[in-house]
Amino acid sequence: MENKETKTFGSYDLSKDILHALELLGYQTPTNIQCAVIPPALEGKHIVAKAPTGSGKTAAFAIPICEKVIWEEKAPQALILEPARELAVQVKDEVFRIGRKKRLKVAALFGGFPIDKQIQTLRQKNHVIVGTPGRVMDHLRRGTLNLNGISHLVIDEADLMLDMGFIEEVKEILNMVPKGCVVSLFSATLKPEIQKIVQEYMNDAEVVIQDRDKELTSSIIQKIYQTDLECKFDTFIDVLVDENPNTCIIFCGTREMVHTLFQKLRRKGIFCGMLHGEMEQKERLKTVDDFRRGYFPFLIATDVAARGIDFDYMSHVINYDFPTGRETYVHRIGRTGRNGKSGTAISLLCEEEFKMFHMVEEYMGQSIPIKECPKSNREKERLFLQNQKKKPIVRPRKEERLTKDILAFHIGGGRKSKIRAGDIVGTICSIEGVTVDDIGIIDIRDSFSYVEVINGKGKQVLEALQTKTLKGKVRKVRVTKKNI
Repeated sequence: MENKETKTFGSYDLSKDILHALELLGYQTPTNIQCAVIPPALEGKHIVAKAPTGSGKTAAFAIPICEKVIWEEKAPQALILEPARELAVQVKDEVFRIGRKKRLKVAALFGGFPIDKQIQTLRQKNHVIVGTPGRVMDHLRRGTLNLNGISHLVIDEADLMLDMGFIEEVKEILNMVPKGCVVSLFSATLKPEIQKIVQEYMNDAEVVIQDRDKELTSSIIQKIYQTDLECKFDTFIDVLVDENPNTCIIFCGTREMVHTLFQKLRRKGIFCGMLHGEMEQKERLKTVDDFRRGYFPFLIATDVAARGIDFDYMSHVINYDFPTGRETYVHRIGRTGRNGKSGTAISLLCEEEFKMFHMVEEYMGQSIPIKECPKSNREKERLFLQNQKKKPIVRPRKEERLTKDILAFHIGGGRKSKIRAGDIVGTICSIEGVTVDDIGIIDIRDSFSYVEVINGKGKQVLEALQTKTLKGKVRKVRVTKKNI
């Protein structure tokens, strides 16, 4: 493995567009997994990586993909498989951001979202597809997705795919990608079933093993407090007041407990959000985005949020319900202490959970002391309530740093008006001082179209389009904030 201390992203054979995007996104020094994966990925080698959550693996596979994708090609060139809808959206957004300056278009395919809209998206030019195995297979069976142009396939969170029963669909997709397609597999564990896939489909792969044990002990302070069911909530409140966290995920074992704890905290005037699998997809995505941006400090969640969903900084993780699996404990507390930052993980432990607690200690190879429960006092309560009453400081989305010189337009008229991408390009390029290099992503729908104008020429183009004809007619053009 390369020494990340001696590496920068500029050390790799990356284009100016990718390096500029990485700089704007705040990527500075490659993480260990990025140092180990990026060079062989750029060389076109199969990769099998055992990497813990929070190690930076999304960028490890996204950077080489964005570098290798050819902008002029219309068919999808890369397919990234994710086990969950939230992960698909998150990874889609990160790939889109990294490829932003290269004008790459990335589509997300997952259930709980109208398939007709996804079919419309797939009719457009797409460079990268990110999706869950079930919905990807649905499109393949319908003939609305074609893998003939796929040169890169990423299987992310493979162990979770296995746990969720997606492995057979993953194998089907592996059998459908073209011969010579570069396959990368990322997993927190390499179980026998996953090793079998590696042997069958990628036996000449470069193997990268990165364990988290040392990182966990150095970057995450772990605290265990013994309690019982009767006084568990009171203990939890004492812990919350004592720690007074800035940002915190609170894990519960069931959806019912998420609801119960959410209501109890709200009644106490503690502002929080909740996340579980039975929420509407739109509401789940909004909750994750609002929490990420800082609209509320505490998120109560089931394990749907324990795997892969990335937050830039999480000061605390609290296990209100102790996890029922050893690996689940590691995945949960891995929400904090990421990318070299420190964090605190706190677990409440009831008598019947001691057996699992000792299994966790054995699995991690370390002893975790049980501490005396903290007692709140008036001063601590005052500071906690004072923190709760502060107006939230809303953090900008990552992409806002990338879109400063980009303006997106909504154009009245689309496929029904026989408008094609070439028509939009021709009209915009007829404006003096504007070339094809100033045009970003184009998305044509039935009754309207979207187009981006980059390089700071948006206002000039907007003014000119008020009088210019497009397909023989002056169209209504307005600025939109939509991410195309």
